[in-house]
Amino acid sequence: MQRDPPSRYRRPARQLAQYLEADASLAQLSAHAQKLLKLQYIFERAIPSALARHGRVANVKLGRVVIHAGSGAVAAKIRQLMPRLTDVFRQAGVQVNEIQVKVQPDPNPRADQSPLVAASLGEKAHSDLGALRARLPPDSPLRSALERFLDRARVKQ
Repeated sequence: MQRDPPSRYRRPARQLAQYLEADASLAQLSAHAQKLLKLQYIFERAIPSALARHGRVANVKLGRVVIHAGSGAVAAKIRQLMPRLTDVFRQAGVQVNEIQVKVQPDPNPRADQSPLVAASLGEKAHSDLGALRARLPPDSPLRSALERFLDRARVKQ
């Protein structure tokens, strides 16, 4: 039969925030992390949601906000929105002198990104593309691209 542990072991667990605030350096780290979370929240609401999924606030220091974008195209669009982002950050009480956007692809793609699916073609389309491939010269880049495409494509019945 298993007994309950003595009362001295049943103290209520302290919250993580209490541990972080107990040490000065951890308290600074915690405050910085909270500021980044606040900026991320503001960032996600200031730009279109399709764009926000591919960007994240990476750092803030001395009035410079660094945003990582998942691709060059996303970075370019975020750069176009920088005046708007600066205004929104300032309205939220954040001192912003500069916004820097860097391309930093996400090493862990999100689950909402669907995997690539092989193309599916009707029988007529598949045979017409096969006929076109046969008419092209053997060293044609278009012919080799068509061969790869037709090898991967599924034929709908």
